[in-house]
Amino acid sequence: MSPPEPNSSTLTRVGQNISLAGLLLYVIFAPHSVAVSSNGVALAVVGWLFRSVASRNLGLRKSKFDLIIFLSLLWTLASAVLSTEPGISLPKLQASWCVLIFYLSRAVITKRTGLVLVAVLILSGSVGALYSAYDLMRGRGVVVDTVNVGSPFSKIDIHEGDTIWRLDRKRVYSVAEIDDAIKSARANTPLSVSVISQGEHLERPGLSITSDLQHTPSPSGLTGSLQNHHFRASGWTRHYETFAELLQIIANLALGIALAHLRNHGTNKYFKLALLAATILTVGIVLTAMRTVLVALLIGSGVIASRSLRGLPKLVFTAALFLVLGFGAVVVWQTRAKNALALGDPSSSLRAQVARVGLSRIFVHPVFGHGMDAMKLHWSEWGFPGRDMLHLHSTPLQVAFDRGLPMLALWLWMMVLFWLHAFRSANATSDLSDTNSYGILLGTLGALTGFLASSLVNYNYGDSEVVMMFWWLMGMSIAISNELILAADSRG
Repeated sequence: MSPPEPNSSTLTRVGQNISLAGLLLYVIFAPHSVAVSSNGVALAVVGWLFRSVASRNLGLRKSKFDLIIFLSLLWTLASAVLSTEPGISLPKLQASWCVLIFYLSRAVITKRTGLVLVAVLILSGSVGALYSAYDLMRGRGVVVDTVNVGSPFSKIDIHEGDTIWRLDRKRVYSVAEIDDAIKSARANTPLSVSVISQGEHLERPGLSITSDLQHTPSPSGLTGSLQNHHFRASGWTRHYETFAELLQIIANLALGIALAHLRNHGTNKYFKLALLAATILTVGIVLTAMRTVLVALLIGSGVIASRSLRGLPKLVFTAALFLVLGFGAVVVWQTRAKNALALGDPSSSLRAQVARVGLSRIFVHPVFGHGMDAMKLHWSEWGFPGRDMLHLHSTPLQVAFDRGLPMLALWLWMMVLFWLHAFRSANATSDLSDTNSYGILLGTLGALTGFLASSLVNYNYGDSEVVMMFWWLMGMSIAISNELILAADSRG
């Protein structure tokens, strides 16, 4: 073997620092921007590769997850090749790169850097939740009072009571601003319109503007003056589903750290800060009016409490969970369509119809599935209801529909392995002196439980932002637990 280069240790540290800088960028923007957070991961990968070349070591050890991950990727590839629409499914393979974050995190993160990254993530998520509350108080857009005959908005299904809050991706707060935007737009170029209807965010892409219309006094043909204060919060994004799923993970991480300190040190300042952050994040989830994610959060939080609390604190925490559930019910009642609490709203009905059709078609292609996103080309042909192409609103159903029943078995096997690892790691570190690491592992158990609970009725495994955080969290938790085990073994 040739001797190491004189500057190899320096180059190794440079690569490590680049990786950590990329991961820091990732956690800062993960709840807010997929573009910036993806760039952060890309920078981290570059640093990891640089470090690996300099040290001649990837920094990875074999794990029990490697085989199941490899088989899952292999089956996904086979499913895309054998898809009913390979031209659609094969490009979807690029989403599989998210698995790289799992290995990156395992190779780069230590328990010290993991704590910093988690703390920054919690802070960033809390800021996003606070902004959501401010956004609701400020209000969005213009609530439409009337749509005059001849209004271009009548042609894109805008009705009285709807709220127009963005025109061509720019916020508007009055009818005058809408008129000005139409007058300054390029004629005969369709504009996208962001609408809030019964609390739901909708995009209407085809507002047609003619030059004759632009020269009228009020080209919008609308009247309205009030802002909407009853919409589903989404931070700095417009995707409330993604925002809620990310906050669920972050909130459980904050709660895990809080309850770990309460168990080991009582109500110290770290407990208070982490509990405050968990509370803010929980309010952020409630304001999204995502029924399923709120319930998933409570399930994950309940698992954390059951593993860390005893006696009176456990009773108090259980009562707090019921209060959160009640608060969430009020927000859903005020924000979403009538009968949303009883699951009798149009959204729930559509979900059930789509799920039934999808379930009935799984056995048409049971081995390799229909192919990822192939349903978008055959939505009506395959019997799905409505004109909006969605998905099956369930990760297990969607995985089986897209990639076949064997892939569903692989996915379930992988999730069971991850959950058991999180459970055992949290138990193994509960009596160690490193409270923060114990809190992160405890929070990971709650976050993973919530993620899996939500996956039953949400296709969160198909959301790139959520999946990125899933793989980051799993890799980080394994890196921390391995470091703690090695330290314990060296002492023992």
